[in-house]
Amino acid sequence: MLTQKQKDLLMLIDARVKAVGVPPSYDEMKDSLGLASKSGIHRLISALEERGFIRRLPNKARALEVLKLPEDMQDKVVSFAEKKAEKKAEHYSANDGVSIPFVGKIAAGLPIAAIEDSYNTMIVPPHFAGNGDHFALEVEGESMKDAGILDGDIVIVKKSNTARNNQIVVALVDQDEATLKRLYKSGQQVELIAENPDFETKVFGPDRVEVQGILVGLLREY
Repeated sequence: MLTQKQKDLLMLIDARVKAVGVPPSYDEMKDSLGLASKSGIHRLISALEERGFIRRLPNKARALEVLKLPEDMQDKVVSFAEKKAEKKAEHYSANDGVSIPFVGKIAAGLPIAAIEDSYNTMIVPPHFAGNGDHFALEVEGESMKDAGILDGDIVIVKKSNTARNNQIVVALVDQDEATLKRLYKSGQQVELIAENPDFETKVFGPDRVEVQGILVGLLREY
């Protein structure tokens, strides 16, 4: 039997890996579960590993693999993100849309944890989720406002590990922080460009940035 905290952590890791290919950072896990320190996360991960639910991959920082899920994973604690996704989904009936993962918040400003809660799905119009896999994120910050992307918007992202110059992408920096920015590659550098003059362009080496998806749609509630 798993404790509720162990189940919550297992669900978070499983949903994050399925959505964007990497597990959350220890800080994200700590904040999402409401723990005071990362030592609690280490204990939960060790307990899940001992019980055969996850394993740590050697020679990879933060790499975790989910091996199995308990049969009663349907008995989940409803998180704030679930409630928000349910509220957004009220605009579309099941017959009018498609279901995609709702995986928390993405920074459009200073980097924040990419995923806070990864426990739910939401319904979006069919034309927002055509070919390929998609997921939804809530925008936090104002750095993309001149591209029409505002704080509190829900963006629809198509999973992809490549993008063309000037596309708006979900970018993972240093395997730890995710952000929503316009991408531009030149030579041996990658620029993550804000659409707000109050925010500077960030420049990284190509090995520090991973594209996780391309912006394909946006939902806004008035």
